[in-house]
Amino acid sequence: MLSTGLNPDRSVKAESLDMVKVPAVAGGDATLPCDTRSTQASDVLLLVVWYKNDVPLYSYDGRIKGPTAHWADDVLGGRARWHAATPSSLRIRDVLPTDRAVYRCRVDFKISPTRNHKILLDVIELPEKPKIFDEFDKEVIGVAGPYIEDSSVKLTCVVSGGKPMPRLRWWRDDKVIATLAPVDDGSRLSLLELRIPKLTRDYFEAVYTCTADNTVLVPPLRVNVQIQIYLRPLFVEILAREQPLSVGQTAELACKAVGSRPPATISWWLDDQQMSTAAIQKNSDDKNETISFLRWTPRMDQDGRVLTCQAAHSKLEHNTLESSVTLNLHYVPIVSLQLGSKLNPNDIEEGDDVYFECIVRSNPPAYKVVWEHNGQVMTHNQRAGVIAGSAHLALQGVNRSQAGKYACTASNVEGDGKSPPVNLQVIYKPVCTITTTVIVGAAINEPTKVVCEVDAFPPPKNFQWTLNNSMGTLEIEAEKFTIDAMGRSVFSYTPATERDYGSLACRATNLAGQQVQPCRYSLLPAVKPDQLSNCTSINLTDDSAEIRCLSAGSMAVVCHVIFRLSIILGYDGGLHTSYFVEVWEAKNLIANVSTPLPAWILRGLGSGKTLKLVFYAFNARGRSEPAILRIKTLARLALPTGANSGKGGSVDASWALGIIVGIAGTLVVIVIITLLARRRQHPPMQYEAPMQTAKAYKGTIQSANHSPAQPDDKNPDVVPLGKDFNSARDLERPPEPPPYGSVVSPPVGSSRSSHSLQHHDVRPMTPHTPNTPASDAHSIGTLADDRRSVTSGTFSRRREVVTTRTPLLANARESCV
Repeated sequence: MLSTGLNPDRSVKAESLDMVKVPAVAGGDATLPCDTRSTQASDVLLLVVWYKNDVPLYSYDGRIKGPTAHWADDVLGGRARWHAATPSSLRIRDVLPTDRAVYRCRVDFKISPTRNHKILLDVIELPEKPKIFDEFDKEVIGVAGPYIEDSSVKLTCVVSGGKPMPRLRWWRDDKVIATLAPVDDGSRLSLLELRIPKLTRDYFEAVYTCTADNTVLVPPLRVNVQIQIYLRPLFVEILAREQPLSVGQTAELACKAVGSRPPATISWWLDDQQMSTAAIQKNSDDKNETISFLRWTPRMDQDGRVLTCQAAHSKLEHNTLESSVTLNLHYVPIVSLQLGSKLNPNDIEEGDDVYFECIVRSNPPAYKVVWEHNGQVMTHNQRAGVIAGSAHLALQGVNRSQAGKYACTASNVEGDGKSPPVNLQVIYKPVCTITTTVIVGAAINEPTKVVCEVDAFPPPKNFQWTLNNSMGTLEIEAEKFTIDAMGRSVFSYTPATERDYGSLACRATNLAGQQVQPCRYSLLPAVKPDQLSNCTSINLTDDSAEIRCLSAGSMAVVCHVIFRLSIILGYDGGLHTSYFVEVWEAKNLIANVSTPLPAWILRGLGSGKTLKLVFYAFNARGRSEPAILRIKTLARLALPTGANSGKGGSVDASWALGIIVGIAGTLVVIVIITLLARRRQHPPMQYEAPMQTAKAYKGTIQSANHSPAQPDDKNPDVVPLGKDFNSARDLERPPEPPPYGSVVSPPVGSSRSSHSLQHHDVRPMTPHTPNTPASDAHSIGTLADDRRSVTSGTFSRRREVVTTRTPLLANARESCV
């Protein structure tokens, strides 16, 4: 006996024991068995007849071959078919609930007696598919919720129909949570509730299944529902960076929020103000983590402020988590410099002690502080009164050379921070810009301007001029001189007679007091310059020549500075003077070049040529007598003459420095011997020869108008004296001369030399092998007075000529008068 369902009908159980129960699902197939086998081997099946509730329904005649052997009642509608093959049965398709009945199968044999079989067909009606409803009686399809975390939930599974009544069950992960046994209450509905009192995080996206079944012939009907919950973020944190944040450098910070459903919304705050910088937010694949990337450039004013990352739930209020960090920004040192608080910056005089304070704000701390004065790095030198520390700079006994702009620079790993400069003003009395006596050439009845320029702070407000001539000493009235915006005094003077020439003195007065040593000027008649002397070729090659001559101020300046003697070697007329050279080949003039100094470098002369060079000086009063020098350039393969035959006649600066030291040392010894010898006799008359300083030539070289010829044989490249004239740094670019030049006369008995001694600030020129022989004598002598008539007046002066041979000059002699 087969079971017809979960709860078979009582009437079915009352059937006779020989009845076979066959269950079938409505809409499915049913197989009604009927054994047609005979116990006798020779027996033959004649007829099979099926009855439904004793009414013929279907028959099969074994005596007829073909389709006509089968007969079916219209009630079956063609849904039934007899199958004679063993096991023989009647199969009914698309079973209907009306098919539920007791069927009888009658089998007739030829020999054996007729047999009957009873079959009870139990048609099972399946229930409808379960439906799930929430607490608001709203059908839930697929997803229930979303619910707020920690809230409760009620879901009801409803099944309609089914015969017999179905069994309902709630499942989670293949585990039965709740069961409803079949109950036939006549309502045809089955309901099973699922209650969850508190939705914790464990219920997030949990899947529950409701099943309904009333037979084992088919799988249970089922429906799934997923519980959706709004989850608060569990925690939020700002991810640490390997590198510190630096001011002015773009940085990226990351903030991670975990556990929020849906993913949290992350915002960035600086103190209590939300940052306007847009951040990029990314979610993990499982939506459990959310990372926000903040890309921004920190500013200096943000150091020490609190940076906060907030993770908020878009649906839940008052469920915000945050993580904060105090910004520790690295930045280039911020440096300021202050003068000592007890110092009055407008009342610092020479000899006062001055100190500065360097205030450094830095993160990380500065590892060094460097002090600068006028852009030059200062070093600690306690013996010189410079005490430099990391935070303070002290200047003991400050002097005028230490005035200027001071700054301090602090360095850390972020870079160097430099303070704005602080200007230190040192008050000192005026001193002359030009310490030697300046020669001023003035013509009778022609106005001449004499400029008195002093170095002073603050600039002078008052000047005093005095004139000393044959009439005595006279103080100049204030209305005859002026003071310009640069703090210079300009005195306009017009000599009327020869007695008006003499010496001028100028004193300036400022807040610190009156000038101690006046600026002195010698007023001399303006005349044309003297003839150039000692013109020598000091570097001759196959294509070029370097020529130098002696003129006013060239030899005398060094002698004046070292020996403090009064010498005039060649007077330039007291006016601005230019020096010319004419290059002649036979009767053809191939070059005519002027320079502010008596020195030239001539190139492109051609090899093996005999040339005549004519030299002269020129000023506003006229032209000097010419000096002539004949040279012959070397053959093409011949070596250049002179100690230095390098390209362009360039001179090594260290070699020139050695010459200066040698000459200076030797001349100092000579002057000591000379002074001792003269002291035993009688003190000589001193006359301070006005000399041009090197500074006076600065603008002249720069403004010299010379036009070198083209580099060919007919028009050689004539290069006037420039940077190669002297290797000393002070004459690489000679300064502008004053309005009037120096009075220089040639020394008596001086030897021809390839060296011109310049101003004391100028190092001697590179030595070259002289073209003229020189004596090896080493003597010190005093020459007789040299009287020279200038225009209508006569100047008498005592001159000393000191002739010596120095180790650096080889066989050459130099005479200082």
